[in-house]
Amino acid sequence: MKKELWLKHYAAGVPAEADVHAFASVRHMFESAVARYGSQAAFTSMGTTLTYDDVERLSRDFAGYLQHDLGMVRGERVALMLPNVLQYPIALFGAFLAGLTVVNVNPQYTARELQRQLLDSGTQAIIVLENFAHTVQEVVAACGVKIVITTRLGDLLVSPRSWITNFVVQHIKHLVPPWSIDKAVRFSDILASRCSHELRTVELGGEDIAFLQYTSGTTGAPKGAVLTHANVVANIRQNNLWSGRHVVEGKEVVVTPLPLYHVLALLVNLLSYFNFGAHNILITDPRDIHGLVSVLRRSRFSVITGVNTLYRALLEDRDFKNADVTHLKSAVAGGAAVQPGVAERWKAATGVAIVEGYGLTETGVLACQPLDSSHWTPDVGLPYPSTEISIRDEAGAELPLGEIGEICARGPQVMKTYWQWPEETARAFTRDGWFRTGDLGRMDSSGRLKLVDRKKDMIVVSGFKVYPTEVEDVVKALPGVDDAAVVGVPDALSGEAVKLLVVSKDPGLLSDSILAHCRANLTAYKCPKHVEFRTQLPKTPIGKVLRRSLRETSA
Repeated sequence: MKKELWLKHYAAGVPAEADVHAFASVRHMFESAVARYGSQAAFTSMGTTLTYDDVERLSRDFAGYLQHDLGMVRGERVALMLPNVLQYPIALFGAFLAGLTVVNVNPQYTARELQRQLLDSGTQAIIVLENFAHTVQEVVAACGVKIVITTRLGDLLVSPRSWITNFVVQHIKHLVPPWSIDKAVRFSDILASRCSHELRTVELGGEDIAFLQYTSGTTGAPKGAVLTHANVVANIRQNNLWSGRHVVEGKEVVVTPLPLYHVLALLVNLLSYFNFGAHNILITDPRDIHGLVSVLRRSRFSVITGVNTLYRALLEDRDFKNADVTHLKSAVAGGAAVQPGVAERWKAATGVAIVEGYGLTETGVLACQPLDSSHWTPDVGLPYPSTEISIRDEAGAELPLGEIGEICARGPQVMKTYWQWPEETARAFTRDGWFRTGDLGRMDSSGRLKLVDRKKDMIVVSGFKVYPTEVEDVVKALPGVDDAAVVGVPDALSGEAVKLLVVSKDPGLLSDSILAHCRANLTAYKCPKHVEFRTQLPKTPIGKVLRRSLRETSA
């Protein structure tokens, strides 16, 4: 599609091309932001605030430990298994200052899921919240991880909140299962020791790997999307340009309930708004809607990102009407489509329309609606500066405007490869270098992109991707299961829910046993919400399950 379609609909001041080489690396962006906003608030969590200078000092201390005490060298991988706590940005920027590659890990992963990711990435060190250390304990010996660094929820909070929080979490709420890891080191001890070594500057460039960001990609097998510093810097600049005059540098307050290990919150909330000098309020447990509403009532926030489920939950909380929305400028949604009713209620309650964007783990943000949109629309907006979108048929030919086909993308934010998966990389790109998103969509005459369906059978639960093959493999490993298939079905709260259809060879096999097995081997959002027993599954002549037929009879 020709850029002229969408460029003429850009907001005033948004250029056609982004200055994607503004910084040589994410580290350089970090240093620039600290120099500009040093004494201003950078991150707040559970009542404790760190300034940009605080984050820089603590990150340098942690980087010195990684370099000198652990002997980690440029390009080695460090995993972050953390929710939205102050330790996350310190560990992230510390890793970049030390010249390392970050591997984000969902803290809710089961031992099987964690082991697979650590082995594939070749992770040498992992930082984990103590609540999840028992999972690391199960796999650390088999994964070649050299050091485990643990931290507690209250470790960076001011006293007495720090020790009170840690006591309550462990001894009152019992949220820390017993664990024992040989030679594990406490994150708080590392920072308290104030590394005496001078930090060795690592001259990172655009081709150095910033993140191995794991996704199931075009198949059910997990793959690490290689996001270089050039990819990440490009998307930071694109995000910043798209915000344009809508954002006042050094003045915005951003609420971050989406997990920072998710690409949207990572690239937009954390990195892009850090470059803007924003004050980022980290929400550790977004399921605590009452607690989130309390934050919104006192924070004078100007930006919030979320998914349909979160916005709906906020609207249904009786105290949300007392939230201070007088400074709100932007409410951004991603990961799953916003329901029209939720969008309408949000606009009525806040006076600000929800805007939707579109992107993938492999691409960062590709498109977004204008942030000053006066009303919600059922599209995902216009392609970003320096970004091209093409709608293509099965043969790879570009389709005319308005026709449905696979969304393909090209731009400086798009990854070049999957980590150690050349065959999958080749399948993910067209011969002329366009990334195949696997999503079906169409583009109108204004260049606005509309998502229609998913080419694959992916299910999206509250913005998180679930791939049927992975769930089916887990279920089929259970004795008594003869066959299994997984489809997505509509769900009023999460958008979609996982439905499992089982053919049993054991008359005594119950759905409770199947669900217990799933919970032991899958992250919660991947676990089936519905289980149905069938005598057989519809299949093609060559034995493939007809998921489309199952969806039609299961909706």
